[in-house]
Order: sequence, then C-alpha cells, then structure tokens
Amino acid sequence: MSSKNIVIAFGGVSPEHEVSVLSAMQVIASLKESSFNLIPLYISKSGRWLTGTPLLELENYKDLDKLREQATDCTFSHNKMGKPILLETEKKSFFGSPEEYPIYAVIPAFHGSEGEDGSFQGTCETYNIPYAGSGVFASSIGMDKVKAKELCRAHNIPVVDEFDFFEKEWERDRDTVLHYAQQLEYPVIIKPTRLGSSIGVTKATDEQALIEAIETAFRYDNNLMIEKAVSPLMEINCSVLGTPEELQTSVCERPLGQEDTLSFEDKYQSDGGQKGMASADRVIPADISDELTEKIQSLSEQIFKVFRASGVARLDFLINEETEEVFFNEINTIPGSFSFYLWEESGMNMKELMLKLIDVAQKRHQKKIGRIRSYDTNLLDEKAIKGIKGLKGSKN
Repeated sequence: MSSKNIVIAFGGVSPEHEVSVLSAMQVIASLKESSFNLIPLYISKSGRWLTGTPLLELENYKDLDKLREQATDCTFSHNKMGKPILLETEKKSFFGSPEEYPIYAVIPAFHGSEGEDGSFQGTCETYNIPYAGSGVFASSIGMDKVKAKELCRAHNIPVVDEFDFFEKEWERDRDTVLHYAQQLEYPVIIKPTRLGSSIGVTKATDEQALIEAIETAFRYDNNLMIEKAVSPLMEINCSVLGTPEELQTSVCERPLGQEDTLSFEDKYQSDGGQKGMASADRVIPADISDELTEKIQSLSEQIFKVFRASGVARLDFLINEETEEVFFNEINTIPGSFSFYLWEESGMNMKELMLKLIDVAQKRHQKKIGRIRSYDTNLLDEKAIKGIKGLKGSKN
C-alpha cells in the first residue's frame, strides 16, 4: 500500500451536503486504481468528523445512522515529528491505539457553506496541510455572490445590476426592498448570497411572487441578493485549471434546463441523482460562435487570476441571446463533479484531472513552505520584556 495518503474531505453542515457526497464518490472512484491510499474524511450534518472504509462506498449512505456507527471519529493533528496527520480519536480495541495517517494532500469536495467558503481551507492552512483547490481568499470571496460581483466590478468585468439586503432589513422596512426591486424592473432573480447548486434561487415576475421567493430564500441564508433578470437568457460555463501563474481553459458548455433559470433538479436529478453535476443536460462544446467562445474563455482566465483561484474552478456566465452581452454570474471554486465532463472534451479524464489537482496542491504548498515563515528574534527575551515594560510608563 502506498505511503502517500490522500484525504478526501466532504459532507459538511450545508444544504448541499448530498451533492458534496456525490462529488466525493466520483473522486474516490477515479483514484481507486491510483498509487495513493484513499482516506475519507466525512463531516456529518451535525458537524462530526468521521473516517473509515465504509465511508468509501456510496451505497452505505442510504442509511446514515448505521454508517455513523460504522465510522470512527477523527481530527487533524501533528505527529511527534510535527508532520500533519489525520488522527482517529478513538481506539479500535482495548489494547490498540488510535490510527494516524500522515497526510500527503487533501482534496476538499465540499459544496456550499462551511467547506467551500474558505473555512475548511483555513483549517488546512493552520495545520500546514497541502490541499487541492483555491485558498481562503478565493474560496471565501467566491462563496459570497455580492462581494464576488463587487470585486469583478472593480476590475471592469461586466455583471448584472443587483442589490442585497439582510433579514433584519426586510423585517424593518420591506417597502424599501420592494421599491429597489421595482427599480430593477421585473422579472428579477432572488438568490441566497452564500449558497450554490441553485438552492433557494427563484425568478419573480411580480411583487407577490417576489415576497414569496424572499420568504423562502431566508430559510437558507440571512443575506439575499436580487438582480435584474437577463432576457432572453443563455447560460454558458467554462472551467479553468491551474494557478494564476500557469492556467488553461476548458471548452465551454451550454447547460439545458426546463426553465430559463436552472434549478437544483435540472443540475443534479436528471439521472436520479447518482452522477452529481455530471448528470445535467448540456451542450458540449457550447453551440456558440468562435468569437463568443474566445471572449468567455478570456474572461474566465481573467476572473480566475483576479480571485487568485487555484486547482479547478468553473466560471458561470449569463448571456443575452439577442445582443450577446456577457455578464459574470459566479465562480465555483469547488465545482460540482469538479467539472470533469468539460475536461474530458480536452482529452483529460477524471483520474488525470484529480492527479493534476494533487500535483498543483503539492507545488503550491512547496512554494509556501519554501518562503521564510518566521523571523529570527525572540520578543520574549529579557531585554525585550524590559522594553515592553518601559512602554507602559511612556508619555505621548
């Protein structure tokens, strides 16, 4: 067995929990025949960190209570040499000791809050663990639709007009919110600010529909965004792979939905939910002009660099079919199914994509630890402490 342990982290306290499980199973299936030893890190809906071989099989997730009983609690830690490990926090037998797995790299397969939003990435940074995908900055900004659009505006990247508001603002003064929505002109799109997979996203054609959509969306997030609908709408997506210094773009895709705004069902349930984002109906390569394709690919590269993204990301765009105006919609720093279906068109299968992500993670980590990470002085020595004490008595 390989000594190189790859931890696949997934699940999480998020409405997109099940989507995350599907993406993780695709990663596991693609790497089963690789030279790596695969270690699952499943975060339950209650926030428990669990590991164990039963977590490697999708079939076992039909009975979550039984699966949790078969799994073992775990956490990140360091061994005596200071190397990062995944540590089982309970003994398997009376005479045994908890297992510990030195970590070669982590592949986060989370979707949505508390996983894709930079929080898990920050944990990896704290433990100095190499991990695939974007860092804390790109992950956190990319998860916040409002801040993502503000960043794009600052770099002259076209976005649709919108405004956002919090639940307390809605409770105190809903008339102002409704007035702003009317200024955008109906129809409008209502979105939770920090969710993906089209959960809570609704198109409203009048004020009553808007009120109902807002009340529904507040079940998922306390900060909502209302934006002007693009009509007639065509959605085009493009994936980017690599780092800001060295990257490549995939072919474009045109997702197909039952409505002009793709729903969660359109994206994930067209095959009964077994293939994740890969099951969605789409046209690949997108049936658009070469000029529009090149424009979207160029914007995708620009946005990837602006967000300081890494690994693989999917950039989603809204296109006015009549004018071919292009608007940035969102960046997915851990795209559903890792957008492998886009890279297959470029001759890269899922296994090759995962190996590339691991390689990027390792190289990025080596660059990080190759820099000076501490300053050779001791501020707590006797002389320094005396100086600090002297500051207390100083006068301005």
